[in-house]
Amino acid sequence: MPNNSTGDQARGTPHRCAPLRHLHQNEVAHRWGISPRTLERWRWLGQGPIYLKLGGAVVYRMEDIEAFEAQQVRAARAALGHPELTPEERFARGMPR
Repeated sequence: MPNNSTGDQARGTPHRCAPLRHLHQNEVAHRWGISPRTLERWRWLGQGPIYLKLGGAVVYRMEDIEAFEAQQVRAARAALGHPELTPEERFARGMPR
């Protein structure tokens, strides 16, 4: 049987991908304490976090949920007149803390 593997699998080490975590609309709504209908409305308006439609089901990738949450923190800080970066954001951008 031919080996069609590439990369690490061809060398005998298994290729491991980080598991993707998807949240359904009800899980995101519960996480944020909002109605699932709010998420539906945001999708219709083109607002809110990025979502995927898989087999007719709407799901959200955890990384997109966390990115949206981070955007909301920055937007809130800017609205309060505090647009400076957090130490974590400065570190992520290679800036001194």
